[in-house]
Amino acid sequence: MSSTPDFRFDGRVAVVTGAGRGLGRAHALLLAERGAKVVVNDLGGTKEGEGSDRGPANDVVAEITAKGGTAVADTSDVGSEQGCHALVDTAVAEFGRVDIIVNNAGISRFATFPEADADNLERTLDVHLRGTWHTTRAAWPHMVKQGYGRVITTTSTGMFGLPDNLAYATAKGALIGFTRSLAMEAAKHGILVNCLAPNAITRPSTSAAKPNITTTPQDEAQLQAMRTELVAPMMAYLAHEDCQVNGEILVAGARRFARWFLAVTPGHATEGDPTIEDIAEHWAEINDQTGYYIPENLYDWAGRFMRP
Repeated sequence: MSSTPDFRFDGRVAVVTGAGRGLGRAHALLLAERGAKVVVNDLGGTKEGEGSDRGPANDVVAEITAKGGTAVADTSDVGSEQGCHALVDTAVAEFGRVDIIVNNAGISRFATFPEADADNLERTLDVHLRGTWHTTRAAWPHMVKQGYGRVITTTSTGMFGLPDNLAYATAKGALIGFTRSLAMEAAKHGILVNCLAPNAITRPSTSAAKPNITTTPQDEAQLQAMRTELVAPMMAYLAHEDCQVNGEILVAGARRFARWFLAVTPGHATEGDPTIEDIAEHWAEINDQTGYYIPENLYDWAGRFMRP
């Protein structure tokens, strides 16, 4: 039997975007089960970001309250700055504070380049990147005032290369920069900001033409391993007051949890002004991963990179 104490969220207020289905639903249910008051946000549109429906958010609230939890539905559109502020206003009006922001909402419009046009990019950035930016910004003054907060952003292993959903991968890459940079400002206010990379089958990760999964309907064991509720425990750990990591990227799903980090090789330094030929001659040394380092931030990297 584990001696680790139960992780509870009694007295905490959590906002979960895109919580009407999939990962967001799993996040909201777990936080509520552990005592948090939850604002279940979901516009209720299609996975491509079209339309709206109050049903998904209301259904999750009904699930939570049926189990004795506390939650309210919010159908604000986090694809707009106004919607993000309205969402946080709901949390404060209903529960008096906001402690946890889980930026989970997303859409997916599969398209290769150059078919992925401006509308594809902008609509994707609106929900993933701007939605995270504006929701976090709306909650920020409340967290600073109370000297406490937990912010979770959602990236994707599509960052490793996802050619058939380029806008999605682009937005998710931007969120890593957002997380790492905001974390530096956050810590002095008692706020921690971390990034979650889920490994699960969700609406945005699949389409009829581009399934983006490595299993078949017959492979029930792997399908079960890719359930969204197997990601939620990592989200909840990052959202808890006992968690002290900041600016990190954690991968979760399929019953495995891991740290994803950004590293730099020691590389090669020339004594004089370099030439193209110098780079070619030392290409192996430039790429040699032996002795790689993990910069804490830009200043840490610069200090190492500029070292003689």
